[in-house]
Formats: sequence, structure tokens, C-alpha cells
Amino acid sequence: MTRPRRARQLTAEERRLWAVVVGAVKPLPGRALSEPEPERKPELPPGEAAARMAARPAPRVDEPRLAPLAPLERRTLAQLRRRSRRADAAIDLHGMRQAEAHGALVAFLGRSRDLGHEVVLVITGKGAAATGASLFEERGVLRRVVPHWLRLPELRPLVLGFEEAAPHHGGAGALYVRLRKRRAGRER
Repeated sequence: MTRPRRARQLTAEERRLWAVVVGAVKPLPGRALSEPEPERKPELPPGEAAARMAARPAPRVDEPRLAPLAPLERRTLAQLRRRSRRADAAIDLHGMRQAEAHGALVAFLGRSRDLGHEVVLVITGKGAAATGASLFEERGVLRRVVPHWLRLPELRPLVLGFEEAAPHHGGAGALYVRLRKRRAGRER
């Protein structure tokens, strides 16, 4: 005889994540989203509850949330791919180590935004593994990490979105990066 499986309770982090997902979803017409179950907290003896409250760190003020990255506009992307528009600037990170490439990328994006550039080209290269070099060597590191860097909080004030470049600009070894406009009256 098998026992019925007990439903696992969600952790506080899982409930928070689910609330974010539910908040971003629009229900189908005629359907409503179910309300999440309220969190049940075990009751503690009065002395232990007071001790836990005293041991809690002070509440921190949350930093403003950044909007999600947006893809390039279809029109801009089509113009870049048809060669009727050029990237405002480009940086080639070939041959650089990660730390050097990261510093160069941050400085380039900052300068480009200050100059009023809208779309820039970041060339990472495809890596030697893509060209058929040794199977066991790690190659294409920049190609893999640059998209992660562009999503980091330190670059989010600069980067609005990015997409893989057209083949004539480097294809999978390059990215078009759309920069945020510099706000008027705001100095760095």
C-alpha cells in the first residue's frame, strides 16, 4: 500500500518569486489568477519571539529596480542588417583577457553614451573552438561572458538592450548594444 504524497510547502523565497511571476502575467479573458496562500508562521513562546526580533538586522531600504533589458527596435535592427544604418561606434575585444576586456567595455559604453551614441557594436569574436581549434581548450570566453556583463547592475544605467549582430558585422561573435539616452541636467 502506498501513501498519498504530501504536498511540499513553498519556501518564503519561492513564494516571493511566484508573486513576481504572477504579477507579470496577464490572465486569459474570463479567467482570474488565484490568490497565493498567506504565509503561515509557527507560533513561538513570548520570550523566544522577542529574542528573535531583537536579533533581526535593521530593515534595509531597497534600491530602485531597473527595468528589464529590451531588444533592439525592429526598424533599427533591420536597418543595421540591411546596411542602411551603421553602428555609431565599435569596440573590438579580441585578444583581451577578461579583466582587461571588462574594463575596456565599461569605459567604451560610458564614453559612447556621453557622446550621444544610440547603437554601438561590441565585437567579442567567436573563439578558437568555433574555428576548429583544440576541442579541450576553453575558447570563446568573451563571447559567453559579455552578455552577462551587459546585464550587470553596474552597466544597466548605460545599456538598454542588446542583440546578436548581423553576419556582415560578425554574427555570433558580435553584439549590437542599444544605449540609454543621457538625461539632461545630470552630470556624472
